[in-house]
Parts: sequence; structure tokens; C-alpha cells
Amino acid sequence: MAQSHKFQDLEETGDVLVSFINSSQPEKLIQVKEAHQALFDKHVETKRLVTQILKDMSQLEEAAGQRLMDMEEEKNRREEELQILEDQLRKSSAKSQMTDSELQFLQRELESLRIDDHELEVLRSEVEEDTTEIIPSAVYVAQVYHLITKIKWEYDTPPNVLKGVHYGPDLATPINMDKCSLSPCEVSDQLWSFVSTEW
Repeated sequence: MAQSHKFQDLEETGDVLVSFINSSQPEKLIQVKEAHQALFDKHVETKRLVTQILKDMSQLEEAAGQRLMDMEEEKNRREEELQILEDQLRKSSAKSQMTDSELQFLQRELESLRIDDHELEVLRSEVEEDTTEIIPSAVYVAQVYHLITKIKWEYDTPPNVLKGVHYGPDLATPINMDKCSLSPCEVSDQLWSFVSTEW
């Protein structure tokens, strides 16, 4: 009974469809079909465009991400270079300060050497003056002493030793006295004993 009722409903529906198709104009159906096809084509084109846009956006996001990573690497590299440059600048600054202090020290040394050079020049002038005035007179006095005493002294001896040779009329007598073991009076007496009183 139920199946008969369902079959009847289906038959009625089929009759409605047949009457609708028979009553419809074919031109109108063609227009609806074309409109439906155009809508479907638009949907396919829109889907293709959206897919392409999403693909392009994905590629752009990937490229932007890669560029961001590259920029981050570049930033890190530049920060390292900047740190190296700052370290070099600090070292150069310390070296420059050291060089400045060394330069000041060398300038002070140079000034000191100039002063010493001036003092040496003054001393040299004094020595030259003494050489031209005092030494010839000292040489003259030494020659007079030699003529009187006939003693030729050795000068490369220790300060406390008197050493030389007395050239007497008949023979030469060596002189070798230690001033530490003799008093000045004894040294003088021994030396005068060599001098002839016959003038």
C-alpha cells in the first residue's frame, strides 16, 4: 500500500515534469542552459584566478620570508663587522694614546738631549779655551820640571803609584813608589834626592 502510494507520487511528479517541459519554450530552456553554463564558466575562471592568487601570495610570502632571513643574516654579519671595527677602533685609540705618550716622552728626551748638547758645547768651548791657554802652559811647566829633575814619568799607573825613570849624568834610575805606604814628606824627600844641586 505504501509502495503504491510512493509510485503514485513519483508518477505525479513525472507528469508534472513532462507537462512543464511540454509547456516550456525551447528558446527559454536554451537561455537558462547558456546562463547556467556562463555561470559555471565564471565559477571555474574565478576558482582558477583565486588559486593563482593564492599561489602567487604563497610565493610572495616565501620570497618575503627568504628575503627577511637574508636581511637578518646581513644584519648579523654587519653587526659582527661593526663589533670588529669597534674593537679595532678601541685598540687603535689605545695604541694612539700609547703613541702620544711615547711621542711626548721622546720629545722630552729630545729636549733633554738638546740641553745636554748645549751644555756639552759650552763645556767643549771651555775645554778648548783651557787647551789653548792652560795646557800649553802646563806642558811648558812639565818641560821645565823635566829639565830640572831629569825625571820622565809614566802616566798609565794607578793613582797611588809614582812610576818613572830618573836620567842622571851617569845612569838611569827607575822610580817606583807607593804613596799609600809613604808620607807626602817622604815622597818629596825621595824625589828631591834625585835632583842634582849642581846648577
